[in-house]
Amino acid sequence: MKPFTYPATRALDLVEEKFGETVADPYRWLENDVRSDAQVENWVEAQNKVTDAYLDQLAGRDILQERMRTLMDYERYSIPRKAGQHYFFSHNSGLQNQSPLFVREGWDGKDRMLIDPNGFSKDGATALAEWMPSPDGSYLVYGVQDGGSDWRTLHVLDVGSGETLPDRVEWVKFSRIEWDSEGKGFFYSRFPAPEEGQEYQSTDHNSQVYYHRIGTPQTQDRLVYETPKRPEWRHTAQVTDDGAWLVITTSQGTDPRYELVVVDLADPQWKPRRMVRGLDNDWQLVGSISNQLWFVTDQGAARSRLVRLDARKRSNQKPVEIVAERADPLAGASMVGSRIILAYMSNAQSVAELVDLEGTPLGDVPLPGIGTAAGFGGKAGDPETFFHFSGFTTPGTIYRFNTDTRVAEEFARPQMAFDPDVYEEEQLFYASKDGTKVPMFIVRKKELARTRTPAPTLLYGYGGFNISLLPGFSATRLAWLEQGGVIAIANLRGGGEFGKEWHDAGRRANKQNVFDDFIAAGEYLIDNGYTGKGQLAIEGRSNGGLLVGAVVNQRPDLFAAALPSVGVMDMLRFDQFTAGRYWVDDYGYPDREADFKILRSYSPYHNIRSGEDYPAIMVTTADTDDRVVPGHSFKYAAALQAARIGNKPHLIRIETRAGHGSGKPTDKVIEEYSDAYAFLAYWAGLAIKPIEGELSQK
Repeated sequence: MKPFTYPATRALDLVEEKFGETVADPYRWLENDVRSDAQVENWVEAQNKVTDAYLDQLAGRDILQERMRTLMDYERYSIPRKAGQHYFFSHNSGLQNQSPLFVREGWDGKDRMLIDPNGFSKDGATALAEWMPSPDGSYLVYGVQDGGSDWRTLHVLDVGSGETLPDRVEWVKFSRIEWDSEGKGFFYSRFPAPEEGQEYQSTDHNSQVYYHRIGTPQTQDRLVYETPKRPEWRHTAQVTDDGAWLVITTSQGTDPRYELVVVDLADPQWKPRRMVRGLDNDWQLVGSISNQLWFVTDQGAARSRLVRLDARKRSNQKPVEIVAERADPLAGASMVGSRIILAYMSNAQSVAELVDLEGTPLGDVPLPGIGTAAGFGGKAGDPETFFHFSGFTTPGTIYRFNTDTRVAEEFARPQMAFDPDVYEEEQLFYASKDGTKVPMFIVRKKELARTRTPAPTLLYGYGGFNISLLPGFSATRLAWLEQGGVIAIANLRGGGEFGKEWHDAGRRANKQNVFDDFIAAGEYLIDNGYTGKGQLAIEGRSNGGLLVGAVVNQRPDLFAAALPSVGVMDMLRFDQFTAGRYWVDDYGYPDREADFKILRSYSPYHNIRSGEDYPAIMVTTADTDDRVVPGHSFKYAAALQAARIGNKPHLIRIETRAGHGSGKPTDKVIEEYSDAYAFLAYWAGLAIKPIEGELSQK
């Protein structure tokens, strides 16, 4: 490797006192928007120049890139949505940057392309986001996402003619799209237009629910619900299957703690009325028949249960229990035909079963193996539904399922350029620092398992926001496995794998448990011969980027290389940008002394330990990330480069026109992961070699 020097980064003499502690923030100027601050733009260009020059030297990067391109060149379908006699789904032929949207008119009809987002922009970074057909399939509302931003612009398409109508709805964010029963208009959530130049920085306040009637300008949209006295509340709307009720779900943070408001859509006044008062519990609408609404809730059930409410009754009525809480968490449910499909998580794997509307068991949904099932959307009166199933070495297959006959048939199965029989999947439980047993998935070649040969290992974690890491297919991870590497995924506390208690055990005052769980996973992998000292690389994204930054500070000796991606790195200012204010449910409030002291103790930006020998680190972010603003990663990388933490590289890779992750074009995904995994492979000792021949799954 040729020697290199980091770009000079201006350090401010900025020190603040908070709750009796002095806090330095010398790189706060890097929080400014790269699109409007020339100094930040110059810093980004200088950093990318150094990083690109370093990555260009990495042996095997081109091999990984080409192999990832081959592995991602397979047909991918989304779960179909049925509207009238129309079936809508996206389909990517393989290497298309964005997936076009198709319609099939009747189950035996021909597929017709409706929208090709690959023509939205020259660089492929403008994506087709959320979409929803009208009840009879005559119209379709679709969102456009530019450069990975969370903002959406909605358009309306005439399905029969394929023409896009003049309707245009802007400043939509974190919204469902819900049609009225007649297909004349739709409900959506939005925020007020931000000040010019603050689109990617300003905090999200004053959420509103609107109704847009087809053929009218947005200025005439009808305001349905808002809470101006509680600007921090966020609202989303959902129409019941029969179109009789609008159910508005209100939240304040990221916790599933909701208040429910219902609107009788038969009443021209559309007067909102609270059905569940107080932000205390989770309420997920499952389905409806007339005034009876079924919900999954954790009220009185930490692992959730199925209940029924009457939309006509006063708020805080006592729910009618349909299915009681069980040992396994109830992750979700959906009403399809005259049945309800219940989706449980059993040791971080999917289990699905059928019950009737009164909760009587009718048997399991036949899943094709051990893995993750998702989908099962539908409505009362129609027994047809679809679901997606995948595993670590099982690409996503779409199944059509009938809840009356309980018969599942394949809708789409991809053909892949690899042999899944070469690999072995294992789930084990290891002890964390306090003795808690934590599950971990390990995937590797059978030959490695047979010979018990330690190998370079990529350990991935998240541990937050009640999000579960379940078995799922990744072509980029498969490229690592093909080279003889090991993939390990730890189901840390803070996630949702075991219900509310598991989430609570890894947030706010308990956040250190997440870091302890991840460190213990790394120690287990080394102590039990899965990998060797100097062979362990770690990766995490978003909240997982925070995880990686924190554990590197706490145990820099344990890891050979680290990849903190789009991470929350300044825990004292995260709530001052875009959606950051919602995260206080998991992290706490930086302006409250007790929370501040906890956040200060592990904030990656504030706890870099000069004098320690750190692993190789490549921070990754994107200039248009308006979920976790790139200033987090900019400041953290600058602090790493200024500290005395050894001679290994501490770089930052900054993508252009790519946000937090959604909508990222295929080309950018391949480029990012071939760079990242080549970097990790070099420092973990994974030799990258060409893959001989082409192994096809038949």
